[in-house]
Amino acid sequence: MSPLWRVRPGGDRLVIAGLGNPGERYAATRHNAGAAVLDEVAARSGVQLKRHRSGCLAAEARLGSVPVVLARPTSFMNESGGQVSGLARFYRVSAEQVVVVHDELDIPFGVVRVKSSGGTAGHNGVRSVASHLSSKDFVRVRVGIGRPTGRQNPVDFVLARFSSSERKELPLVISDAADAVERVVEVGAERAMNEVNERH
Repeated sequence: MSPLWRVRPGGDRLVIAGLGNPGERYAATRHNAGAAVLDEVAARSGVQLKRHRSGCLAAEARLGSVPVVLARPTSFMNESGGQVSGLARFYRVSAEQVVVVHDELDIPFGVVRVKSSGGTAGHNGVRSVASHLSSKDFVRVRVGIGRPTGRQNPVDFVLARFSSSERKELPLVISDAADAVERVVEVGAERAMNEVNERH
């Protein structure tokens, strides 16, 4: 990975994007886990997201001593890459300076993983970001939502609300994922990946 991830105080700005679908209909669904984590990071930072010319809701903040842009695309998940790449262009950051927070079917519910680059694992939002950035070399903070049991269609599953038992645990899961985002910024993706992934 780029030396970017050996971030030092006063180093390059990072763009942190939490993926989800817009509107109240989708706000509490599994597919919006990334957006929920982004909102938690913003709340911890004491900033309010406002409409940016890229189309994202965004705010400049600092995590520790590192300047960041917190962003939530307002387009639907499978088109979110256009707004994320627009924000990256505006702030003149490379793909390696982008952190994408998203839900992940292939990880059990409640487990958080950091990934420094790689494939999209069939996630439409991640695929869109990779396509518009023309690179897969962005960091991902993946929030596990697990797979549906029985014959439920995965598309229906991700667009459904969390179960009642999951909702009891969800605040802790969102908090853990926000901690992972902060750790990526503080110590870099590789070290954060080792620390966060070993805990689960």
